[in-house]
Amino acid sequence: MKSIVLILMLCAGIVSAQETLQLSEGESSPKANLEEVAWIEGHWTGEAFGGIAEEIWSAPMGNSMMFVFRLVNDDKVSFYESGHIQQLDDSIILQLKHFDGNMRGWEEKNETVDFKLVKIEPNKVYFEGLTMEKISEDQMNVWVLIEEGDNAEEVLFAYKRMK
Repeated sequence: MKSIVLILMLCAGIVSAQETLQLSEGESSPKANLEEVAWIEGHWTGEAFGGIAEEIWSAPMGNSMMFVFRLVNDDKVSFYESGHIQQLDDSIILQLKHFDGNMRGWEEKNETVDFKLVKIEPNKVYFEGLTMEKISEDQMNVWVLIEEGDNAEEVLFAYKRMK
């Protein structure tokens, strides 16, 4: 019985990891510019991790689109993120930093979590381990690959635009 449960869990893990991509060893990010992802701009909310997730994205300016994120569980902030999609030479990269509910950083002072561009389509952008898809003017899905040890799971953030 345990082996059947283990096989089902492994199969579920394989099936669930279909929305995010990775660059191959030695592969470079494709050419892209911020205007191709300008549709991300806006104030977005949805449910994730048992709470309310909120992201606010700026329009492209100064070779970047900045954002802030917060997750609220039981009327308390679980964590924040701050970051940007930055124009880097002839491509783009998504970089962020995490903070706990009291603004204490998770990463070291000069470190960021980097998501290199893998592929870009008119309404979908694939970064390594993070995919953003425009469903409509007022809906966006974001899949994030969460890896802990040998386990990997894609988490869906189904956002709606705040008005």
